[in-house]
Amino acid sequence: MVTDAAEGPAQAGPVVSGVTEYTDGIFAIDTHYVRPTLDASHLVIERERAAFVDTGAAPAVPLLLQALEQRGLQPESVDWILLTHIHLDHAGGAGALLAHLPNARVVVHPRGVGHLVDPTRLIAATRAVYGDALYDRLYGEIRPIPPERLVAAADLERFDLAGRHFRCHYTPGHALHHQVYQDERTGGVFTGDTFGISYRDFDVDGRAFIQPTTTPSQFDPQQLLASIDRVLALQPSAVYLTHYGRVTEVARLGLELKAAVDVYESIARRHAGQVDATAAMAADIAAWTFDALDRHGDRTPEDTRRRLLNADIRLNADGLAAWVQRMDVSGRTTAQ
Repeated sequence: MVTDAAEGPAQAGPVVSGVTEYTDGIFAIDTHYVRPTLDASHLVIERERAAFVDTGAAPAVPLLLQALEQRGLQPESVDWILLTHIHLDHAGGAGALLAHLPNARVVVHPRGVGHLVDPTRLIAATRAVYGDALYDRLYGEIRPIPPERLVAAADLERFDLAGRHFRCHYTPGHALHHQVYQDERTGGVFTGDTFGISYRDFDVDGRAFIQPTTTPSQFDPQQLLASIDRVLALQPSAVYLTHYGRVTEVARLGLELKAAVDVYESIARRHAGQVDATAAMAADIAAWTFDALDRHGDRTPEDTRRRLLNADIRLNADGLAAWVQRMDVSGRTTAQ
């Protein structure tokens, strides 16, 4: 069962076939990317109209359509696919989903438009990270999106869903093409990867554990800290994470997330230029994360922690190593 990270299992709402119902017409749909409760697409329903925030990878599309049907809506009811960024665990299914939604348009950062029209480079970059066999299993076929069905979002632009507005805020740091969406009805923010990841496996007495997510090749710690501050300045009642679901206690989590970003930066600088720097970074990230979990009160056995987190730890180390390689001698990142 997916739980509300701040309020505990009894408050999360019913789960039907991997769909968690929150309040105010918001649902988290488990895309079953890699494993359960790892990756969510959020569905928002307002007066019989609907929007998806992120889609997961292409194999998730039948699950999203099923969730829509379970809510009594037809594909024609969907007005928007709001993408936080174009990484394939967030947007890989956008083209395939859009083919079923005759009235919908896809909102994306301007830097992402070309990659969605022609995903060739995006596919190649993802294959380089994951390898062909794993790529094919996780991501399937990436369908291009017709330019006329794409909206390049402006910072602070508002998108209307039956009178309910979602305001876009640019939030680089995880990626240069990242943006979040604030639901002006509730104050909640759909944060993609900007506000980190918080797997439900590590909830303790209803309290969430948060950690950053970096990525090759656009991670930048100072940009990410500024973007976290931008989310916090919105004073959201809750944030909705692609990884995974709704969390509250936003002020506490924001402070912990910013402290973790500082730790990640110090780890990267400590090992910059060393032989096997990426492996050393991964070892330090693991040690710090497990210590933080201990302080959080988590008692998950270490072998289970490693099973759940090793892939993310390796990816985070790759992101730190890529950032170090882009740094100039002054210690500031070079222009993108």
